[in-house]
Amino acid sequence: MSTGRTLLIVEDDDLLRQALKEQLAALGDFAVIDEAADGAAAFVAVKGKVFDLILLDIGLPDMDGRDVCAKLRESGVRSPIIMLTAADSEDDTITGLDAGANDYVTKPFRMAVLLARVRAHLRQHNQSDDAIFTVGPYKFQPAAKMLVIGDGQNSGGQKKIRLTEKETAILKYLYRVGNKTVSRETLLGEVWGYNAAVTTHTLETHIYRLRQKIEAEPSAARLLLTEPGGYRLNP
Repeated sequence: MSTGRTLLIVEDDDLLRQALKEQLAALGDFAVIDEAADGAAAFVAVKGKVFDLILLDIGLPDMDGRDVCAKLRESGVRSPIIMLTAADSEDDTITGLDAGANDYVTKPFRMAVLLARVRAHLRQHNQSDDAIFTVGPYKFQPAAKMLVIGDGQNSGGQKKIRLTEKETAILKYLYRVGNKTVSRETLLGEVWGYNAAVTTHTLETHIYRLRQKIEAEPSAARLLLTEPGGYRLNP
């Protein structure tokens, strides 16, 4: 089942790009897989969309993939970037990592090895505050304390919803436990610490305010659900 993640493959070899797309689609970890055959197309792709992971060939026809990587980082891209290259010298690896890449995979590679690297970096990134999660129609950016809806490419544009620190912590914890009910006491402990001065009423107030921000109809919540004993996020 797809998790709603998005992937960008930047590779000028048409056959390899298609093979990568097919194999990664079969993995089931990505809802959307976009392609770019050169650096210029990669910059266009990231301008209007946030990707959960980028596969980036070093030998692109218009520019060096390491320069593309560096420019992506300068533009604010924080998702994992795995570079693909035919060069396997230590200097090449160091240069790629210095440009901001998370990993370096040498061609020819076994697809199983690449897939394992992809999953490892997704797991690691999901534990960081730089991760961007899909929550209903929103892209949730914990580091920025923000929810974003829309891609900026349609007439409606993007809408940004600012969250407080506690609202961000509530959403992040509920997302990371999956589609499970979390008791009020557990959520209090995770978000506020075990502070005797904080009661479940405080949590309920924050849940109420969060619903006002993210639910189309706060009185009939579809994302942040109240369950017997606690709360559950329905991403």
